Amino acid sequence: MAHLLLVESWVGAMGTLLPRAIADLGVEFTFLTRRPEHYPQSLPDGSTHPLRRGRAVVTAETNEPGAAIDAARRIHADASVDGVLTSCDYYLPTTARIAAELGLAGPTPDAVERACNKALARAAFDSYGIPGPRHATASINDRAGLRAAVDAVGFPVVVKPTDLCAGMFVRRADDWPAVEAAVGELRGFETNARGQRRDSVVLLEEYLAGPEFSVESWIQSGVIHTVGVTDKKLGGTTGFVETGHMFPASTGDVERAALTAAAEAAISAVGLDHGVVHTELRMTSAGPRIIEINPRPAGNQITELIRLVTGVDLPRVAVELALGFAPAPVAQAVGAEAPPGRPSSAAVSMLVPTRAGVIARMHGIPEVADHPAVVASTFKEPGHRTTVGVDNNSYVGSVITVSSDPAGAGPLAETLLASVSVDYVSRSAS
Repeated sequence: MAHLLLVESWVGAMGTLLPRAIADLGVEFTFLTRRPEHYPQSLPDGSTHPLRRGRAVVTAETNEPGAAIDAARRIHADASVDGVLTSCDYYLPTTARIAAELGLAGPTPDAVERACNKALARAAFDSYGIPGPRHATASINDRAGLRAAVDAVGFPVVVKPTDLCAGMFVRRADDWPAVEAAVGELRGFETNARGQRRDSVVLLEEYLAGPEFSVESWIQSGVIHTVGVTDKKLGGTTGFVETGHMFPASTGDVERAALTAAAEAAISAVGLDHGVVHTELRMTSAGPRIIEINPRPAGNQITELIRLVTGVDLPRVAVELALGFAPAPVAQAVGAEAPPGRPSSAAVSMLVPTRAGVIARMHGIPEVADHPAVVASTFKEPGHRTTVGVDNNSYVGSVITVSSDPAGAGPLAETLLASVSVDYVSRSAS
């Protein structure tokens, strides 16, 4: 039986989807983490959480690459490791280094470093001649440098941390006070959610107008296989919160081809040569422009949408690639009709809170769950404390739908979610 080393994980969707893929392949895994208590012991139904179903949970300081590599060597000596993988952005560079140290399949560590740092990725795109927004970097502690960077880019400007994910602290600024407010927020966030000290460099980018998409791909031996293009809906109080996705994207062949070509050029620019890649883009009036590139499977249930429509399970592909296996080629051409027996589109819509508070009750959930087009739905329980929807960590519910209409699943998911309402505990009651 093959043995996979799983280095940390997201706690959300990929925290169950990746272990499911590992189990489906008949692979055992060891879970390496610095804080086992960060992860749940069980699922809502009382069953053991998939991250706890491996051969062992090993504790080591994964925030220190050297310590993580040493722990991996010890695990490898005890029970030979055949592959290394993570779903958590903050551990992608360390995971790539472990694979390289153990002589296992994986992307080039330097390429992963470039992809995971938004400023380094922008520099790689520039050197490769990929069109992009005007951009500049500055330290959040250098007011003069920030002024110069903003002047070089021009308003409206997007203020973006180089080393965070899930839309955290991404802000559009239309004037200098808004820039100062955005940077001030970042000054108060010195370590990320996993306790890693953050980079003080901020990326300032020209605001790109246009619909957003993502391209899902996998690579082996430098050969890129594109699975398809996903529609992305944005909202929340910042305008950068992902509120929904639909696969395949409701777009024409020419636009789809342009998005795919841009994503594959970005993959080549940063030097990624192995693994699953999720590339985010906006289609502007001047053509597709890269937002960011992520060397791991897409989050927010996008991989489930793809699996429902095409049968391609990208978490499974990620496991196969980590073990050095050759995944099955993408059988369905991008934009082609769905295989017999499968829906033509699948979508997820996320419920983003508009206020901070404590949920008293939610209305309309049974009706949504019982709809024949709903594949899955999940909502927070009463007592959950919400935050205003400023990033992808604030959701209070979601619904996944399927449709025989290639453009039908997205609007249906949005309509169903709009029927759910939230009551909050009154201030006097709290």
